[in-house]
Amino acid sequence: MLNGCLADTEYLEVTARSGHRYAVWVTTPPGYAESTDSLPLIYVVDGNWAVGLTAPLIVTQADPYLSIAPYIQVSVGYAGEEAAQWAQLRNRDLVPPGEPVGDEMRRTLAAARESGAMTPEHVDAYLAQLADTHADVFLEFLTEELHPLLQSKVRVSETGHGLFGYSYGGLFALYAWLRETSPFATFGAGSPGVAATDSQVFPLIAALPQRDPVSSVQQLHVTLNEAELLGAIPIYREIGRNLLTAIEELHARGHSEGISKAMLHETHLTGLQASFLSYLKTCHTRSASAAGDDDRE
Repeated sequence: MLNGCLADTEYLEVTARSGHRYAVWVTTPPGYAESTDSLPLIYVVDGNWAVGLTAPLIVTQADPYLSIAPYIQVSVGYAGEEAAQWAQLRNRDLVPPGEPVGDEMRRTLAAARESGAMTPEHVDAYLAQLADTHADVFLEFLTEELHPLLQSKVRVSETGHGLFGYSYGGLFALYAWLRETSPFATFGAGSPGVAATDSQVFPLIAALPQRDPVSSVQQLHVTLNEAELLGAIPIYREIGRNLLTAIEELHARGHSEGISKAMLHETHLTGLQASFLSYLKTCHTRSASAAGDDDRE
């Protein structure tokens, strides 16, 4: 019942050292059962929402018009009764510690309360999670607990792993890239939720070390939707402006190498699947994987 609509998907629940319990969907690609190859893992956060939109795209590995390299998808969300609270719990796990709540976000939540789009209880819970954020703890769970566990369950390659997130998940992916987190080689940040002008993203950019020109670069792919940047909703325009400022600062500090960007013809809600596919087509192609292997030899 938990994975009946997702082909070649195993569902498990994992309790982290933090005490939080997570739902994990592991989707293997076409031909996996007949092969002995070890494959990279691509982690996708917001699993309760994202798994149904992203996991089916694993068949693109067999698309003759594309060159997407084989991978195993690992979607991570929330289990049991917490699955219904995923929209609040993701704030705790995906937002960097100390991230401020911007004025535009507060106005957006207040408007949602007044219009009835969100109940007062929902708004309070949302803000409570934003007041105590721990993306560092969740990132440690992925890299130090879940990744070793999966190495004992599926055939996992040594290199080439990826991390994708959208909205606050995109902020999480950007945060992980700025921290140069292993074992990830590529990061997909879809419409990263940089919702405050004094986001923790900016001091992390300022603290980036000088890159060694001979070392391999972890690739970051950023997408933004036209409707966010040009549309009528202030919070999305604010996020778009802040993201462009972050990219400008990265360029100014000499960190352009390894960053790719795409503007999508989507809204914030419809952009998840398109952003994930853009990430796959840009960062996880057979040619890119081969080049990465050459760099590591």
